[in-house]
Amino acid sequence: MMRKGWSFWQGYVVLLALAVVVKAESPYRFFDWNVTYGDIFPLGVRQQGILINGQFPGPDIYSVTNDNLIINVQNNLDEPLLLSWNGLQQRRNSYEDGVYGTTCPIPPGKNFTYILQVKDQIGSFFYFPSLAFHKAAGGFGGIRVLSRPRIPVPFPDPAGDFTLLIGDWFKNDHRQLKAMLDGGHKLPFPDGILINGHGPNGASFTVEQGGKTYRFRISNVGLQNSLNFRIQGHKMKLVEVEGTHTVQTIYESLDVHVGQSYSVLVTMDQAAQDFYIVASTRFTDNILSTTATLHYSNSNKAVSGPIPAGPTDQIDWSLNQARSIRTNLTASGPRPNPQGSYHYGLINITRTIKLVSSAAQVNGKQRYAVNSVSFVPTDTPLKLADYFKIGGVFRVGSIPDNPTGQNMYLDTSVMGADYRAFVEIVFENHENIVQTWHIDGYAFWVVGMNGGVWTPNSREEYNLRDAVSRSTTQVYPKSWTAIYMALDNVGMWNVRSEFWARQYLGQQFYLRVYTPVNSLRDEYLIPKNALLCGRAQGRSTRPL
Repeated sequence: MMRKGWSFWQGYVVLLALAVVVKAESPYRFFDWNVTYGDIFPLGVRQQGILINGQFPGPDIYSVTNDNLIINVQNNLDEPLLLSWNGLQQRRNSYEDGVYGTTCPIPPGKNFTYILQVKDQIGSFFYFPSLAFHKAAGGFGGIRVLSRPRIPVPFPDPAGDFTLLIGDWFKNDHRQLKAMLDGGHKLPFPDGILINGHGPNGASFTVEQGGKTYRFRISNVGLQNSLNFRIQGHKMKLVEVEGTHTVQTIYESLDVHVGQSYSVLVTMDQAAQDFYIVASTRFTDNILSTTATLHYSNSNKAVSGPIPAGPTDQIDWSLNQARSIRTNLTASGPRPNPQGSYHYGLINITRTIKLVSSAAQVNGKQRYAVNSVSFVPTDTPLKLADYFKIGGVFRVGSIPDNPTGQNMYLDTSVMGADYRAFVEIVFENHENIVQTWHIDGYAFWVVGMNGGVWTPNSREEYNLRDAVSRSTTQVYPKSWTAIYMALDNVGMWNVRSEFWARQYLGQQFYLRVYTPVNSLRDEYLIPKNALLCGRAQGRSTRPL
């Protein structure tokens, strides 16, 4: 459905693209999304869901490396809305990241047009609503970025390409969940697991027999739980993780931690019948499971027998699987040069940052923190305050590089970092749960993970040759995970827990990657159509 003013946006965006020196040969893909509330029944109970063009989950985004995505979002909810793009790097353009530290919310009844470019990326990602506790109501969908036609892909074209959005789900309304957190309480255990918005036996995927191979893009869009994914009677060949072609290892089941995305190839070489697709919680006393159906088109037999069992609480099993996921050094990524041509293990580290998560009560309410700082948002997005030089909104250096051991406190935590630095970040988890961390604007190399406390001697265990590059990594209980990251993307970037209640209650901060050089080669100008709110209201963006 085309809306009034949409043709204007098409013309405007082309001009803007020229203004920011986007190459003319990069195609444009236009999306017009109407975001509304609607009744959904994923676990058999009527709930208010967030729909996009009437769909739950929302529509897939199909694109090719370097495409310009012009996404007009009409907010017909009764409260402000933002959509964020988990894993899209927003090169030089954190204004479009869609989190409150970078982007003003879209007011009810208004629209905003995101202008994104999937610059130098391939792979499987997802989008989601980032404000309030909207993620618990839907509004999420899959993103796939295909390779350009002349770039070799390390496997034949699959016979089909499916998106599978898996995640834990509550029967409570998202407003009720938010009220629990606002009241200083923890959330209860989820009520079930969904696959593509459906509860048990609700989703079905039709394939053809005869040895045909299909691609399944699996994203854990849930709120807190790691999930194990498996397909009855079939093995999965892992080929891609969040934009990196991997060594093609065969797995019978795969742990997908919250916020993570994986691509697997599955060959249809079994008898003509239907098979279970299963997702179940990991590391929980009460194991939640759900199923979908893999339907052979010539099937004469419905799914039968027990649901195939998966691992439950074995940390070592999951840790060893994580270590087995490695980069395919000879495969091309978004460009024709091999992924292994960037030798990250030979670059000198310029800074080590250690991030320790914690949980505590502050003023009688449950809060979560990083290095003792529990993030509180301000009335103005940090990126806009930075651009307009508005004082009193945030302070660079308000979160330390290392844990201090002091009691938890509230602040708008922003860590400063220099453009083109090469940093080592250690996530340390002293708690008894699996945690997952995501960094917007970047992919990073997961060079090591193990139990206990990280020390400099832990570097002897690092994989400095073919560690997987991704944007979301898990940290096991009482364990650490180390990453390397080249700070090659100027902007204000969200570093957050993907355990959504913890993120909402403070377990996040912003990384301000800064250069004093005012050049379009380093960072784009503020979008002409940028919404202005808080202390940025009344200011002007810039002439076109």
